[in-house]
Amino acid sequence: MSEPLIFFLAGLVVALVVVGLRRRFGSFHGQTLEDYSDGYPEFDLKKHLNGRMICEGVIYGPLGRVTSSFVARFDITWDGDVGQMREEFVYNDGSTQSRHWTITIEENGTFSATAPDVPGKGQGAQAGPAMRMVYPIQLPQSLGGHILQTVDWMYLTPEGTILNRSQFRKYGVKVAELVATIRTESTI
Repeated sequence: MSEPLIFFLAGLVVALVVVGLRRRFGSFHGQTLEDYSDGYPEFDLKKHLNGRMICEGVIYGPLGRVTSSFVARFDITWDGDVGQMREEFVYNDGSTQSRHWTITIEENGTFSATAPDVPGKGQGAQAGPAMRMVYPIQLPQSLGGHILQTVDWMYLTPEGTILNRSQFRKYGVKVAELVATIRTESTI
């Protein structure tokens, strides 16, 4: 092997290691619930995701540009440790979408969530002011019907607004990101 090729391959390996370490420890996917365990205020699903809420957000495409925006109305009710979350979205192009989540808080403090466009079940947990949920989501057939792997993070602010950041991946590649605020209807 020639010396320039060896240096090129060594540089390539170093670059891949740096990118992998950055992704694991210094980016969206590098977050852990433990990072937020000492934070305040404490995120309580039944308290902070309850009643009539408004969600406003944008969706970024794979190139990092806003591809869509939306306003959604949520109606969330709880019966013990089981919550029903009805979402009605209106997108900037006039299209609409409805989703109905069933959220179940487990004995160990984690929770699961199901919805018709979620094959299987979402799994989540909460620590301090943060909540994380991972789940597969199936896009509508009009968007190809692909199943994307989703990571949702929600962060509770001291005034009660929830900031939501979600990433959607296909084969490990980020294809979309959502950033939104969620607040009770009475704070409008």
